[in-house]
Amino acid sequence: MNDIILKIIPVVLVFVLGYTLKRIGLLKKADADLFLRVVFYVALPSLVLLSITNLKLSWDLVYLPVIPAFVIAITAGASFLIGKIMHLERKTFGVLLIGTMIMNLGFAIPFIFAAYGEEGLARLTLFDFGNAILTFSFIYYIACRYGEDKKNPTAMIKKLAYSVPLWALAGSIAMNLAGIKLPNAASGFLQITGNMTVPLVMLSLGIYFSPKLVKIRPLLSGLVIRMAFGLFLGFMFVKLFHLEGLNRIIVIICSSAPIGYNTLTFSSLAKLDKEFAASLVSFSVLAGLVFIPILLMIL
Repeated sequence: MNDIILKIIPVVLVFVLGYTLKRIGLLKKADADLFLRVVFYVALPSLVLLSITNLKLSWDLVYLPVIPAFVIAITAGASFLIGKIMHLERKTFGVLLIGTMIMNLGFAIPFIFAAYGEEGLARLTLFDFGNAILTFSFIYYIACRYGEDKKNPTAMIKKLAYSVPLWALAGSIAMNLAGIKLPNAASGFLQITGNMTVPLVMLSLGIYFSPKLVKIRPLLSGLVIRMAFGLFLGFMFVKLFHLEGLNRIIVIICSSAPIGYNTLTFSSLAKLDKEFAASLVSFSVLAGLVFIPILLMIL
């Protein structure tokens, strides 16, 4: 567990750096919006291209990319009911929906890799395959639907068409199935640009982060639905599919992962409640720093 903590500390320090630079006036929220646009249009597509083109697809693990669809659908229903009960304003409601659906599997990577090496990382990537498809299509559509373009279907379709990570996902799948490998120069370029994802997102989180609990009832509801209810769903699908060993652990950990960074990215792009999104993601990550290591030790 010490190795896992050492891998997480640099990521947390970038978050602290972003918050510190905001407090002393060197960065502001407009900078965070710019960083998140770079993530969405450059860094994330690079990571998608790298991971999917190098992934070995096989039928015996087909349930791993399928399970995220069920987890996302069920959490969406739970969040919709909770949001209606609390009578949230539309832009906050949209953040609650997308936040509880987006699983922060990037957060789980250092934990899984430290404990189970490349074999565990490969299975996590398979799980993330299904998660990524829905994140950059259905969930992004939901963000647009609750954003400023809620009454403009053409604008929403246009935003989906400009979803660069979705196009990167489709292209990388086609390349994988066709056996096309990326040239070394292209892989090196994508590695560099993809590596910008974590620092830019964590800087943005630090800029947006407020130590105050923003909208505490929906905030706590989002954390419980994404992590505690997600944990329940993970155990449920483990039983349903009779999963054992490493596959069991991957499904449980991923299903209960914290709220994903893309919640903040999509909220910025769709002009949702960005402050609530930042608070939701930030406190979810803080909870995950305790929750995931403990869960991993228990499993």
